[in-house]
Amino acid sequence: MELDSIECVSSTDGMDEDEIHHHNLHHPHPHHGHHQFSSSKPHNNTNNANIISNIVGATAIAPATSVHELLECPVCTNSMHPPIHQCHNGHTLCSTCKTRVHNRCPTCRQELGDIRCLALEKVAESLDLPCKYYNLGCPEIFPYYSKLKHEAICNYRPYNCPYAGSECSVVGDIPFLVAHLRDDHKVDMHTGCTFNHRYVKSNPREVENATWMLTVFHCFGQYFCLHFEAFQLGMGPVYMAFLRFMGDETEARNYSYSLEVGANGRKLIWEGTPRSIRDSHRKVRDSHDGLIIQRNMALFFSGGDRKELKLRVTGRIWKEQQNPDAGVCIPNLCS
Repeated sequence: MELDSIECVSSTDGMDEDEIHHHNLHHPHPHHGHHQFSSSKPHNNTNNANIISNIVGATAIAPATSVHELLECPVCTNSMHPPIHQCHNGHTLCSTCKTRVHNRCPTCRQELGDIRCLALEKVAESLDLPCKYYNLGCPEIFPYYSKLKHEAICNYRPYNCPYAGSECSVVGDIPFLVAHLRDDHKVDMHTGCTFNHRYVKSNPREVENATWMLTVFHCFGQYFCLHFEAFQLGMGPVYMAFLRFMGDETEARNYSYSLEVGANGRKLIWEGTPRSIRDSHRKVRDSHDGLIIQRNMALFFSGGDRKELKLRVTGRIWKEQQNPDAGVCIPNLCS
């Protein structure tokens, strides 16, 4: 289905409005690669006797990561925890992947049966291992089972791509994702803490459940994603704008933002805290945590014969600075 294009005009920090290229509602950008963090290590599984020999003979001198590699499933590369299964030749894999490979060893193709690798399970229970994100900066070391729980919420774990126009599976740290958004998704990048966008769409009574636009702003040394989209709510479409912070939730709370839309004697204002990109785009949208414009009000703002949607959304981002004397937060505006 051919969709209408959206015109967006943006100006930052007092700059004149510059024309920005048209955006289609859908932005298909294929991604054939994965980020460098998502890598698979080769596995040289041995039989059970050799595994125990390696562990017992090398524990005193080998780094914990060597033992950790023995506990990686050769199929999903996640850490194995009981029950750990093995084939008749001693090749191991996790219980989840055992069903995925249809009870055939992925290494030697022999039937797996129901053999447990009890020795490796006991080794797993006795180990203190570094977080798997240690190479990204996490310094923590945990008992084996605590480690698994920590890794699910580790602040150093990679972020998912915040682009909402397609199902993008790319993950990485913030600098990597900023470059990915710019180069692969062709997202508009701006420097400054204020913005002024104009969105134009013909036939506003038709709406696709898709993102209209994503813009990335760089200010206070951080990156923010401004989303503007249309989606069906009840019997009619609504238009929504919201900001996400490219970082963790604790950092996001240090910032605030405002959005304003209006024309023809009417105005809507939204003020709030940006959500972290740890929260998915859909989660933020479905929680309605942002500026929401009902269709009738959007048409009031547009004026004219109501056959074209014309919305001007302005906004700014500021940092909340703690005042040690007063004990309250005061806004630190971007110069």
